[in-house]
Amino acid sequence: MCFSATASFVAGVSLSALGVATAKKVERKAEIPFAMIPLLFGIQQIIEGMLWLSFRFGDPLLNTTMTYAFTLFSHVLWPVFVPFSIGLMEQVMWRKKVILMFQFMGIVVGLYLLFMIVKFTEHIVYVSPHFYPVPVMAIYLAATCVGAFFSSSKIINVFGVLALLLFMLAYWIHSAAFFSIWCFFAAILSAIIYLHFKLGKRYSLNLKRDIVQSGLHRVEKDDG
Repeated sequence: MCFSATASFVAGVSLSALGVATAKKVERKAEIPFAMIPLLFGIQQIIEGMLWLSFRFGDPLLNTTMTYAFTLFSHVLWPVFVPFSIGLMEQVMWRKKVILMFQFMGIVVGLYLLFMIVKFTEHIVYVSPHFYPVPVMAIYLAATCVGAFFSSSKIINVFGVLALLLFMLAYWIHSAAFFSIWCFFAAILSAIIYLHFKLGKRYSLNLKRDIVQSGLHRVEKDDG
């Protein structure tokens, strides 16, 4: 359950386009997974749009397929992929080790939720009773949100804070369907990711320019 099929498709197409734009800003291979997050969010929203259509046209096979596809994204992919992508970019060793700990937590909760997805049947509001126990939710949030707090990048820190706040807001709006609503809020998070690469690239260019100018100034000083 999000808002409507139209909303899901519009968000999906927009996020996919933003994902392509973000990918063009990548300068290192290690940045590729994190840059893929907007595109993955876009795919997830398109999946949800298809899920809405399955109800409209009464297609049980499409409904089951899209429900499991969406749930695999929300329950399994994100707690594993987010800390992995952040840790892969990190260059400060102690920070990298801390983020690795959150990645391990994400793998644990992701595998647990995968087992529960296989064991139980989900539906349009993605009611997941196995997710609501406090330890499970706490580990999930630690992997998807708190791990970002330890990044060297201030923008990624903001990404983590916003992800946590939007999670709380989604839960407040509709506790039973907050996963769907939280994923819809991905547009905000994806904009932050695009900003990270845009500003990061600008900072890198300015740094290189300053280094070159400093070198030229030193050469001129030596010649003088």
